[in-house]
Amino acid sequence: MILYPHLSVNEQGHLTIGGLDTVELAREFGTPAYIIDEDVIRQNMRIYLKAATENFGAGALPLFASKSLCFKEIYKIAAEEGLGIDCVSGGELYTARAAGFPAEKIFFHGNNKTDRDISDAMEMGVGRIVVDNIDELYAVSDEAKARSITQKILLRITPGIDPHTHKAVVTGSVDSKFGSAIETGQAMDIVKRAIAADNIELCGLHCHIGSQIFDVQPFSDAADIMIRFIADIKNTLGYTIKELNLGGGLGVRYTEDDPQIDYAAAISDIASVVTDFCAQNGIAMPEVRLEPGRSLVAAAGITLYTVGSVKEIPGFKNYISVDGGMPDNPRYALYQSRYTALIANRADMPRSYRATVAGRCCESGDLIGEDMDIQPARRGDILAVLVTGAYNYSMASNYNRIPRPPVIMVKGGKARLAVARETYEDLIRLDL
Repeated sequence: MILYPHLSVNEQGHLTIGGLDTVELAREFGTPAYIIDEDVIRQNMRIYLKAATENFGAGALPLFASKSLCFKEIYKIAAEEGLGIDCVSGGELYTARAAGFPAEKIFFHGNNKTDRDISDAMEMGVGRIVVDNIDELYAVSDEAKARSITQKILLRITPGIDPHTHKAVVTGSVDSKFGSAIETGQAMDIVKRAIAADNIELCGLHCHIGSQIFDVQPFSDAADIMIRFIADIKNTLGYTIKELNLGGGLGVRYTEDDPQIDYAAAISDIASVVTDFCAQNGIAMPEVRLEPGRSLVAAAGITLYTVGSVKEIPGFKNYISVDGGMPDNPRYALYQSRYTALIANRADMPRSYRATVAGRCCESGDLIGEDMDIQPARRGDILAVLVTGAYNYSMASNYNRIPRPPVIMVKGGKARLAVARETYEDLIRLDL
């Protein structure tokens, strides 16, 4: 096992994923290529659904945060596993609709929805629009009134939690671009406005404190703040909040130095805060939503590359250059995210070589990782970067006019193409 049970080494010394030889996958589908183990995603979805309903009650529902990995097949999997989904753009809504995902189980997020986004969401019949701010509240109200419908909404609230993660993925602090803060009084103000707004049904509240968090305590603290705010709304305004969306953000093990989280146990810990407060204060238990994204799909994915060159600078560092890079994985450039990498065709050998893995772009910041321990490499080797199922394909670009890789789904020992490799013709298709 390498980090996770679905990753192993076969008798030929090759890395395997879901029992399939990655060297053979690279030969069949080419590189770069995203490989996703569907069985792992389904298993993780079942863990979340079981833990949510057991700890929060039958009305609890995990929502797959599809910004982490968005293509038609992933929505079909979420639907089959009984999850809802969280969409944050018109493009994600369009993809979900094309996949046939049930609209009533879609929660539509985003801090700056356009008028078209709001109109498209209502036309599609999404279950909830998560309203971020006062301007958006009235835009939703106006559109619903024009359609002579009542739109169900949640309000995004910032609980003022510092989860001690990378500042670029903190979302629950008072000075966040997202939501209305309890601490400043703005949260109570937007609740009052939502209750009074035309053609709006305020169903619940939403919060999200950040991403890649290994400590469960910030989630418990946020749950405590939110449930107390629900009680305050009831006592102050006489209004019952029936739904509470506690967001996502539990961390994922990218390297051997990262801890491994028991997601079911974490959900149980968070649930105890909510259930105990409700029981002690006579508050009706809200229907709880969770928004896992990374923790459902990250570990399921790897990315395969072909080594182009190995460059050694005596007294400085070594470089292994591959046929992909920041266009298919921008997370190191953005967040200095750490990864585990290995030479897939010699995965049984010690990782005795230290090198920076560099991409092919004409950009000095095009790196996948620095000072990574890896097997010695040579031109033509297959290099695998592990745990790339989240925020890799979904954040991919065509920088340097490089086509995006395909997505290959592995299930039950078989591989199939889920997203085709882009071609040069695709790159110029919209050019006039």
